[in-house]
Amino acid sequence: MRPPSKTLTDQELEIMKIVWERQNSTVRDVYEALRERRKVAYTTVMTMMKILEQKGYLNRKQVERAYVYRPAQPKSRVIRAMVRDFVNRVFNGSAEPLLVHLIEDRNLTPDEIEEIRRLMGGRP
Repeated sequence: MRPPSKTLTDQELEIMKIVWERQNSTVRDVYEALRERRKVAYTTVMTMMKILEQKGYLNRKQVERAYVYRPAQPKSRVIRAMVRDFVNRVFNGSAEPLLVHLIEDRNLTPDEIEEIRRLMGGRP
């Protein structure tokens, strides 16, 4: 049996984006936000949020009769770890092939390419 992954699934990331945006969210808040986009069961959202808490992405505290969830980690840290994991799995830890792929296949604008150069310290 495969050990549980610390990486976010697509559904978990969708929930985290809502919680990061709102900072304080109940299961009902997240459920309502998701229902605007697609059909989802309340119990599914509740289960997913419990899993996110177990994985260390959410903290919760009881306020009156509901649990209020907050992000346990900043969005930037989680995204950085997800990108690092992707680069390690797909490109054997080297970001260069990813950048080449983005530039060649995504048709980046000159401004985006310039921003990449700037972030790399002006290297050609």
